[in-house]
Amino acid sequence: MFAKKLIAAAAALLAMHSAFAADKPLVDSVSLDVGTGSKIKMVRLGVQKDWDARWFQSNGTHLSGYWDASFAYWRGNQANNVPGAHMHLSDLGFTPVFRFENDNKKGIYYEGGIGVHRLSDLYNNDDNRLSTRFQFGDHIGVGYVFDNKWEVGAKIQHFSNGGYKKPNSGVNFVELKASYHF
Repeated sequence: MFAKKLIAAAAALLAMHSAFAADKPLVDSVSLDVGTGSKIKMVRLGVQKDWDARWFQSNGTHLSGYWDASFAYWRGNQANNVPGAHMHLSDLGFTPVFRFENDNKKGIYYEGGIGVHRLSDLYNNDDNRLSTRFQFGDHIGVGYVFDNKWEVGAKIQHFSNGGYKKPNSGVNFVELKASYHF
């Protein structure tokens, strides 16, 4: 099931190839994230669009950001609090991300974002429960953009419905990210 979803997401990214060739492309980078949390693992494919903004520019740095659209697959290893029982979720997300970076967009960066996510099912794994499919996803991260347009990063991400329906214990991931900029 996971392989089919991953192939479908990769096909969708390739189908967007014509958007890369436009004067103002719809997508200017793609990413792959892998993450882990308490008895849960996640793989995410994403596409990004840079805001081309420079706020608070000073000393060769500025604040900017990008839009991030993503599709993720979660695999829990203690579904319904039963050791070894697996749960599988899909996650469709959209996040505005603020990034503090160098003016040439190379080297180290720091970022943070809060977005919206739609899960394919309710989350109930390892004593953590989410009572809604709609979730907020917030993250903070740090990374490095190389001269060859590749980027690597690490981030901490939290999912929660903001407390509007209980139970809402939240889900946390530590993630590694690889991205390529066109």
